[in-house]
Amino acid sequence: MISSLPRRLLAEFLGTALLVAVVVGSGIAAQQLSPDDVGLQLLENSMATVFGLAALILMFGPVSGAHFNPVVSLADWFLGRSGARGNSLGRRAGKGLSLVEVGAYVVAQIAGGIGGAVLANVMFDLDAVTLSTKDRATSGHFVAEIVATAGLVALIFALVRSGRGALAAPAVGGYIGAAYWFTSSTSFANPAVTIGRVFSDTFAGIAPGSVAPFVLAQLVGLVVGVLLILALYPDAGERADDVVVRPG
Repeated sequence: MISSLPRRLLAEFLGTALLVAVVVGSGIAAQQLSPDDVGLQLLENSMATVFGLAALILMFGPVSGAHFNPVVSLADWFLGRSGARGNSLGRRAGKGLSLVEVGAYVVAQIAGGIGGAVLANVMFDLDAVTLSTKDRATSGHFVAEIVATAGLVALIFALVRSGRGALAAPAVGGYIGAAYWFTSSTSFANPAVTIGRVFSDTFAGIAPGSVAPFVLAQLVGLVVGVLLILALYPDAGERADDVVVRPG
């Protein structure tokens, strides 16, 4: 039985808000605790994100699937339709989200992302809203976001298709933690988180002018990730209802 849409939207809002609060808040703490060591700051930030993301997937997965990411929701919709052809655009095909549900998820995720950044600022006695001045728009970062996002999408749907969705929490947390280090962008891989991080001029922030290139790269990564999954698991759409953790 799938949870009601309002419950799922609340879970997506809270989950994304807390995820951004973890990312931004741990970044602020890292700056304060290790002011002269950027490498140590990144280690502290990435470790907090690994454990925080895993915990949030376990907490909210049974309600909404714990997407917390428009890219995951869009992939779920597309692959769900590929696994149940013949239904009109926007209708629930019995697999994955409908297009209307995707739109609602994305709004909840973006609102949560902004709210999480504000919460982190307030917790550390900063101004509630401080637009970031950290410019991250480079060609290397663009490529890195494609790689990070494609890998995330491929990982999630490979786990689901192979019946290992229960491992999503540690696997996704571990992947994002690793991608902090093997990508030059530190693996945002999430449009809602990217937008949210604009509202904190701290370690994890991103300047407004860098958002469009990052989101574009993430959408390209979405396409690459979906194509990889369709090549590796042509019937992956049959399990779209189980992303990330099967909601009940």
